[in-house]
Amino acid sequence: MAESTITDIPPGERESQDSISIVQRGNLKTLEQTLRRQWRLGQNIVLCWSADERGLLVIFVPHYFLGNYCAGADPRFVEGEDNEAFVRKLISGRRRKTREQLFKISERLDVAPTFIKLNTALTEDKNVLEAVEQLIRRYGLSYVESRAVVLLDIVEFSLHTPFEQASQLNSLSYSLNSAYNKLLAQGIEVNFARTTTGDGYYIWNRDLGPAANQDLFYFMLLVVADNAVARAASRGNTVPVIRTAYHIGGHYELYQAEGVNPTVFSYIVGDVTIELARMVDLAQAHQILIGDFHCESPSWKPVTDTQAGARAAPMVAAPTFVSACNRGLASLKGIQLSGKAINSLACHLTEGGDPPDRSGPRRFRIVDKHGLSRHAYNLQIAIELEGQGLSLGLDDGQLPHRSASAAAGPAPDRQPGAAPSTEELFDDLAVLLKKRNPKAMTED
Repeated sequence: MAESTITDIPPGERESQDSISIVQRGNLKTLEQTLRRQWRLGQNIVLCWSADERGLLVIFVPHYFLGNYCAGADPRFVEGEDNEAFVRKLISGRRRKTREQLFKISERLDVAPTFIKLNTALTEDKNVLEAVEQLIRRYGLSYVESRAVVLLDIVEFSLHTPFEQASQLNSLSYSLNSAYNKLLAQGIEVNFARTTTGDGYYIWNRDLGPAANQDLFYFMLLVVADNAVARAASRGNTVPVIRTAYHIGGHYELYQAEGVNPTVFSYIVGDVTIELARMVDLAQAHQILIGDFHCESPSWKPVTDTQAGARAAPMVAAPTFVSACNRGLASLKGIQLSGKAINSLACHLTEGGDPPDRSGPRRFRIVDKHGLSRHAYNLQIAIELEGQGLSLGLDDGQLPHRSASAAAGPAPDRQPGAAPSTEELFDDLAVLLKKRNPKAMTED
């Protein structure tokens, strides 16, 4: 589970709160007080809401309701949509529904809506509606279908002293803040949230969409570069050796109880965080892994307003996404690393060259301790500073290759009754150990 350590409302939105009238602020205060009472220390969550001329209609359910509803023995279908798909759609995006939609949802869930009376009706002002959405999400559960997340993991963290561990986490935290400021100076604002995993950080962009995913990719590159430069200039174990993974996928977002109120920090947990953890678990020191995902193309530009409204961006695979991001790296030229300006910055996925006629990036199969597998790519970064070259990530020679055992052919037959050789005994032992511990990264 990943927890945000940045306030829920971005700076621009926090400033916009000043434009909300005193009357509507009173409405928001009343709404939050009522939501907190109905929330009951996390016993209940809000699913959606609808405006009413005298206040709001909201749907509350116990925190365990959705799990039971999706796991029921007699799942219901409405227009071909099963319960889990229905719930994910319900808690995705904006939570405001029309009155008709809300009562239809209420009927399907078999839960009566709750009426919250306000002194005056809510206005249709954008800032007011956005503030209501923030409150509803804070006291509820959300689902995001596609978001980029980065996992930075400190290698051999548990082997260092507590002081060194604290120093390494602080160093990595500084690299995050430094990368943010450097991108901001280039006109790229990454509204990032982060959590400590104990020996590293999950980082994600609160903004959604292909541009946000691309910005987080740039953010990752600068964090890795800043860490490498700091490590080269440091002594001892104050700056960590890291391994990194980037992936795009779905997750749930929630706010846990902290005392008598929900925390102002959000948590994410889901497919994307699970995949990242499994990838990094088998990554080598200094390695940068890119998940095998499909997402909207960051380089797609709508030709007409109709296309922009429909968000008809084509879906692309991870190698195409990385190529598109690489083409945009010229915008980072001039950023300072250790007092030296970046003259050029490029990245690419490690290519396959064996056999000779093979082309395209090398894809690796990662099998975790549960025997489950996923695919990933190896990323390499080349940075030209003032009179200095910097290569980050692992090169081809440091990566696993296809096993040559198959090419060597079967072992020669042993004579009947002959004792197994030492090599055969070791081979048998290796097979047994492999069955007990399936964790491995191999070229696909």
